[in-house]
Amino acid sequence: MRTKAILVVSFLLAFIATAQAQDYKVLWVYDGDTIRVERQGIETKVRLMGIDAPETSKKKGQPSQPYGQAAKKHLTGLIYGKTVDIKGYGLDRYNRLLGVVYLEGKNINLEMVKAGLAEVYRGRMKRDFEVMPYLQAEREARTIQRGIWSPSNIHVSPKAWRKGKR
Repeated sequence: MRTKAILVVSFLLAFIATAQAQDYKVLWVYDGDTIRVERQGIETKVRLMGIDAPETSKKKGQPSQPYGQAAKKHLTGLIYGKTVDIKGYGLDRYNRLLGVVYLEGKNINLEMVKAGLAEVYRGRMKRDFEVMPYLQAEREARTIQRGIWSPSNIHVSPKAWRKGKR
């Protein structure tokens, strides 16, 4: 019986995750690329698709990656407490919804890259995800040396930072 319930819930999550969904209330911003949202009484953790933001510390006394707190603060200012739309791309290996977040039609994932507070995700992308606007935004942020690309920052990708912290 429990296995059947898990299968039903998994199916529903997968169905919801691949659809364009509206009216999600942003309840929490974990860092520059992960949020918690609620829709119709159901809370969901969302990983912003296509971007990788600097890491924030997960343990007390552990330092954040440079610009990690700035990325979290910027994303919080953009969407915390607001109602957003999410285009889902399925679930990641941690059962988070992979999604592009929109606020009043503006692509928030792309805004994080434009602000120089996230880089384009370098892992495997979903087949129907359009990465070109993200790559262009990253090139522009690098050119004008915004955020993580500033000359005062020795940039280490979030992926390399995570690997070095293990």
